[in-house]
Amino acid sequence: MIASGADFIRAARRVRAHIDQDFRYAHIVRVARTAEALAHVHQVDTQQARIAGLLHDLARLYPAERLLRECHERGLQIDEFEHSNPVVLHARLGAELARDWFGIEDDAILTAIRKHTLAAATMSPLDEILYLADGLEPGRDFVGRAEILALACADLAAAMAAQLNETLGYQRARGLTPAPQTLAAFERYTLLPIREKRSA
Repeated sequence: MIASGADFIRAARRVRAHIDQDFRYAHIVRVARTAEALAHVHQVDTQQARIAGLLHDLARLYPAERLLRECHERGLQIDEFEHSNPVVLHARLGAELARDWFGIEDDAILTAIRKHTLAAATMSPLDEILYLADGLEPGRDFVGRAEILALACADLAAAMAAQLNETLGYQRARGLTPAPQTLAAFERYTLLPIREKRSA
């Protein structure tokens, strides 16, 4: 488990060596920092947020065949969308790697890593923070990023609705099929009252 600042530095070095790509590692660092900042604002455990950010993309650069193979080897169920779009499996596989390689047993961290790519109809504040940090870290350059990040500092649920709308709009414009999990999250965050979302 990553229990101290020194542990985190050692873990970051291991992540960098495993990723072996400057661009992706820089993204990971920005996500960890953004997640920690959002957690601080919303009084969520900042260490959980920082660790989730550091470990969220452990399998992101794996080729499709490796993602499918390792998920099968671990007994992870793969749905139709994941079979057609194996890259999204990096989130669920990444949670497994975080547990195996870094001793992460905290379900809150592991669940946030699992949900950081597709979102879900039910998400904790930590899940929301990692999802938003991944999409809104300063290296992202889409129009409206800064505005949604500012919204995230005030209201995580409203920012989720805005970011999911952005994601689905991007996919629609490119003729991409959205994941059922993402559509369920969009419905949850845009069609239900915020107070009901918060009491779930």
